[in-house]
Amino acid sequence: MDNPRNGIAGFRLTEHTWITELGNWIDAISPDGRRAGALLFDPKIIGLPGVRERVVATVLTDQRLVLGGLAGLIPVADVVAAGEQVWLLTAQAVSPTLSDLLASGAIDASGAASVLAETAQTLLALHAAGVTHGSVHPGSVVITADGAALLSERGLSDAIRGQVSPPERDVAGWASLARALAASVTRSAPRAAALFERAAVTTTTHGLGAARSVVLSEPAALPGGAIRHDRLAQAARGRSAFAHPPVEAQPPLDEGDIVTLLAVPSPHQAPVHFGPGVSSGVSTESPQAGTTAERIWREGRERLGTVQRGGKPGKAARARRRRTILAAVLFAVIMGGAILAWLKLSGAPELAIKSIDVVAPKKTQGCDSAVVVTGKIITNGEAGEISYEWRKNLDKEVVKQTLRTTAGQTSYTVPLRWTLKGKSTVKATATLRVLSPGPLRTDKASFTYKC
Repeated sequence: MDNPRNGIAGFRLTEHTWITELGNWIDAISPDGRRAGALLFDPKIIGLPGVRERVVATVLTDQRLVLGGLAGLIPVADVVAAGEQVWLLTAQAVSPTLSDLLASGAIDASGAASVLAETAQTLLALHAAGVTHGSVHPGSVVITADGAALLSERGLSDAIRGQVSPPERDVAGWASLARALAASVTRSAPRAAALFERAAVTTTTHGLGAARSVVLSEPAALPGGAIRHDRLAQAARGRSAFAHPPVEAQPPLDEGDIVTLLAVPSPHQAPVHFGPGVSSGVSTESPQAGTTAERIWREGRERLGTVQRGGKPGKAARARRRRTILAAVLFAVIMGGAILAWLKLSGAPELAIKSIDVVAPKKTQGCDSAVVVTGKIITNGEAGEISYEWRKNLDKEVVKQTLRTTAGQTSYTVPLRWTLKGKSTVKATATLRVLSPGPLRTDKASFTYKC
């Protein structure tokens, strides 16, 4: 189907694209001329049984949260199907990400503190609503033109895997963010780096709320003595693919047969329950309905605004409160040849495996031994997720795991604990298989058990 204007459902697509585990992200312009985003799901992923339905359910939950007052997420406008293609369309730009800014060295200590405070606040609100993000890393944190930190791809990683991540996964992801930001400002602001490291430790011992309080507790450790957005906003604007002002809205495009997969929630709908005892009642008479998630978000924003500007809510906060989900989108389709071109244009670095190595004890292991076989995975230092498995030659058990990598770190240790019992003499071999990112890599090591 021919579409020379490179559009999908009324959203015009730019040439700035990058690939994630979900598919191909593209910077876009919404029908009303705002900066937006479009995700073309990987057909190998979205075509798996049940994935499309889980993605739709996840996005509907996000829309209800955003309509209910939670402003820390990238708002999704729609999910549409064009033949075998499935697109997710956002009402907010999805670049640059924190990963982009870390790679360019554009993060200052004050901006890093604001990122940590705002992402922690959003995660706390999500957990209060009974949901989790599931994939918190620098690539899923979007920095807006006004310096705000919004989370994208909420729940999508879980949706494609058919799982529900516990809050502890988000906590671990946030702690990794804190450490990555600490590493990025170690030379320019060593006191701030120490503060962020302390916050990361606090997260694992006392929780996300306590860690956020640590970030806010010592403004004197930051250059200028305050958490500020201005340099972060400047860095985001400098890295944005949208160098021009938002363009004027264009007339609808007749782009063919497209199916909208979402039913846009009505502003008068009944309360929607997200978790035990937690509901989000969306009503035009009560836009500030007092759910736990909304209360946490509002109180967090007010506190951060106080740290930044003496108690007055920031411009970013007021702007985010005014955002609403696009009520509907127009219909469109994109020709297949253009998609191949966008994929080739992607210049964003991807996570890659350089080598793996497995080491087992050299000494013979005695009766009822608990042996630790150590695997080491070397990467190119990009953020992403590694899927791997351990296999044992003495039984059919397969231990499958995933590992979330962070930008800047290249070496990861993945141990296997193997307990052997009984009277025998055997050669035990453990095999590590790294499944993704491809190509498949395998290494193994053996030890002797004698009892």
